[in-house]
Amino acid sequence: MRKSSPKRSRLAALERSPRGRAVRRLDRIEVGGAFTALLEDEAVNPRADRQVTEYVAGVTRWRRWLDFLLAHHYRGPYQKMEPTLRQILRVALYDLLFLDTPPHAAVHEAVELAKALVRPGAGGLVNGLLRAVLRRRDRLPQPATGDEAEDLAIRWSHPTWMVRRWLARYGTEGTQALLAWNNTRPTFGIRLTDRIAREEVIARLEAEGVAWEASPYLEDFLRVARLQPVLAAGWLAEGRCVVQDESTGLVVRLLDPRPGETVLDVCAAPGGKARYAAERMQGTGRLQAFDVNAARLRLLARAADREGRSIIQTEAVDLRELAGRAEAPRGDRVLLDAPCSGLGVLARRADLRWRRTPEEIDELTRL
Repeated sequence: MRKSSPKRSRLAALERSPRGRAVRRLDRIEVGGAFTALLEDEAVNPRADRQVTEYVAGVTRWRRWLDFLLAHHYRGPYQKMEPTLRQILRVALYDLLFLDTPPHAAVHEAVELAKALVRPGAGGLVNGLLRAVLRRRDRLPQPATGDEAEDLAIRWSHPTWMVRRWLARYGTEGTQALLAWNNTRPTFGIRLTDRIAREEVIARLEAEGVAWEASPYLEDFLRVARLQPVLAAGWLAEGRCVVQDESTGLVVRLLDPRPGETVLDVCAAPGGKARYAAERMQGTGRLQAFDVNAARLRLLARAADREGRSIIQTEAVDLRELAGRAEAPRGDRVLLDAPCSGLGVLARRADLRWRRTPEEIDELTRL
């Protein structure tokens, strides 16, 4: 068997490192890849997985601010830089500004990644650029275009059109508060189904050193800093826990489905609210789940089966067609979670700020 050369082994090690994996993931995301699939299906150190998630989410969140700082110190057309080199610089600068990584470690690995993944001469460019930013770390340049929306959008890393809309609606103070919130690290919501004891979940989280807090609104929801222990315990696969934001749980509590009733969920996928409503109905009555997306409805049906929610019936149909039927379905309660922009969850889905367009917002409004 032919032995790997030292150079090839070093390249493989760099690509497997948290920063190397983050760079590759960011490359894919920027050309349309899935933001939510942050962790690759391979046997890796759990700590490394958390680092990859931190880099990918953080760089996606702060991309525009990082690019502003890098472009300010780069002697050339920054937008013409090789995409992978730009990702390496973003990851390194995020490391330097937002994490506790020693500067020499962040700069060294960025230099090595640039030489290995881009070209040998790129290492010097990376070293010089990052050290130029470091020299001004305590007095970083600030955007000063004279346009309030543009300056806020750069500093808080959002599209200008989005910030301009919020300024018109909420004013400067409200917009700044919203921008700051969108850039916070989110916690994850988990709902405990009737198949698991709250004490068991809390004991596991504390044993793993995972920060958690109880929802102040819903007794069967917890907020957790990390999902890995919940995934590793197999509770999701067994239908004992559900990854679900408590805001969706509050919707179900407002709906207040009762045992024995007929409930219609007319835009049901991916199904978190439908399954929670079925649990609240204690296995009696009927819950009809409609959605235009048949594939997502199949996922809903499988999840309902895992949790034992046999009262859920699914049908793939557009709500507009459903409403036009001669005999439209009737129920005691109707839940309509219409398609929306997702701009209310930018802290959790940082990529949406770069994917949404004003035209999409207008189209959703008409819908």
